[in-house]
Amino acid sequence: MKTGTGFLVISMLALSGLALMLTACGGGGGSSTGTLNLSLTDAPIDSADEVVVNFVGVELQPAGGERLLFDFTAEGEMCEIDLTPCSIDLTLYSEGETVPLLDGVTVPAGQYAWMRLILAEDPGYIMINGEQSPLQIPSGAQTGLKLHSGFVVAAGSVTDYTVDFDLRKSVHLPSCDGCDYKLRPTLRLIDNLEVGTLTGMVHSDLITENCSGAVYVFEGTVTTPDDEDGAGMGGPDPIASARVPMDGVYGYTVGFLLEGDYLVTFTCEALDDTEADEIINFAGTDSVHIIAGETTEHDIVPVAPLLPVPDPV
Repeated sequence: MKTGTGFLVISMLALSGLALMLTACGGGGGSSTGTLNLSLTDAPIDSADEVVVNFVGVELQPAGGERLLFDFTAEGEMCEIDLTPCSIDLTLYSEGETVPLLDGVTVPAGQYAWMRLILAEDPGYIMINGEQSPLQIPSGAQTGLKLHSGFVVAAGSVTDYTVDFDLRKSVHLPSCDGCDYKLRPTLRLIDNLEVGTLTGMVHSDLITENCSGAVYVFEGTVTTPDDEDGAGMGGPDPIASARVPMDGVYGYTVGFLLEGDYLVTFTCEALDDTEADEIINFAGTDSVHIIAGETTEHDIVPVAPLLPVPDPV
């Protein structure tokens, strides 16, 4: 894989001028540029063998400055050897695994308003049970995938970000016979310095016959877990999830969780409809605390039901 440091920037004069402007606005000395790494990760999808998305570049918008473009289609500047566009099977990069889009690029230090992942006119495909179907990404070729959350590139140092590409919430079934699968991405931009990892095993007593197992992780304010049904239906959706292999070990890993408190739970009914509110049975529900830069181990075990309090004699 080639993720080299020499991706094409639209205008080196604009880059230099913006760097000078940021230095002047900063009111101090030191480096006016920083190093940026940008990677992709994914929350796994239940039914797909492959979900391939074709990227042709990344665009960055500095606050108050000219946009910067890193073009994967420029000669010799491809993110994969002999591949144009950069075709990435997102199903390969879950459970904390990542694939780099930008690797060690030099950009002006300072605040950025947004970034855009630019897609090819043919945005990609999905493979289910050996059958390949086109992916439709509404306005994807025109607008790309835009992350509106701002971010900062530190001066004189390396800044690492990861885009969490949650396929379980993003891929939608065809609405008619012959229609394409739609990809409406649910994206999070994550500062790698601010996140930790959750890992552990699911107790075998929680594994039922024909179990399609997954661990769901909810933000700490949630007290009752719910299915993945989209915003506005039922309770809050999980912030992240991980498939649990039916291999007798039943291990799981959820990466890129911001430091804080979460509710973690397990279900054998992970093949739920992400566009409908369903009743999903959960087990082993418990609270965990994630610390940035650390791996938190938490095994999911049966929780004894609350017994009625006997009447006093």
